[in-house]
Amino acid sequence: MMSISCHFPTWARHLLGALVLLCAAWAPAQAGERTVLVLGDSLSAEYGLPRGSGWVSLLEQRLAREQKAVPVVNASISGETTYGGRSRLQALLAQHKPAVVVIELGGNDALRGLALDATRANLAWMTQQARKAGARVLLLGMQMPPNYGADYARRFAELYRQVARSEKAALVPFFLKGVADGADPTRLFQSDRIHPNADAQPLMLDNVWPELKKLL
Repeated sequence: MMSISCHFPTWARHLLGALVLLCAAWAPAQAGERTVLVLGDSLSAEYGLPRGSGWVSLLEQRLAREQKAVPVVNASISGETTYGGRSRLQALLAQHKPAVVVIELGGNDALRGLALDATRANLAWMTQQARKAGARVLLLGMQMPPNYGADYARRFAELYRQVARSEKAALVPFFLKGVADGADPTRLFQSDRIHPNADAQPLMLDNVWPELKKLL
């Protein structure tokens, strides 16, 4: 039997070959194009929690239940600051080529007394670099407790809104809403009263999910 391909003109065979090569080259990028990269601190790194019970792990489970083939890379490190996240971001973008970058950083900057302008600049830079790499960005905002002073707390919370506006990023204004501002917030924290416990993790995911779902 004569091969069908012998009926194709030479130019058509060349075009078909080019299309096959193009599809082969594009497939890896498509396979990873919906990857979510989480760049955070101990709140996202399962500090003090049983492995697999943190909000990022719960996010993976929710995506699986909804049959969404979206890999999640958790690059969070306990104690991380915006300086540390900034130093690691480029390599993470090159390695994972994420479609969405979730930035959950800044709380440790405040705890260490770092300048608000520096925190703002680092968050803006990370957002810019992620967007240049083709990713959408979701910022998870934080708030400081009252003992830091009303003015400082206001300016700290506002810097996330400023970066989100200027860099066109999505924003969760307060990542710990419903956890740290409840009638009895200690109920949802570990004994150190700094890190949320396992019961708080679904609430944290519920704060993130509506905005993240839009980006996916």
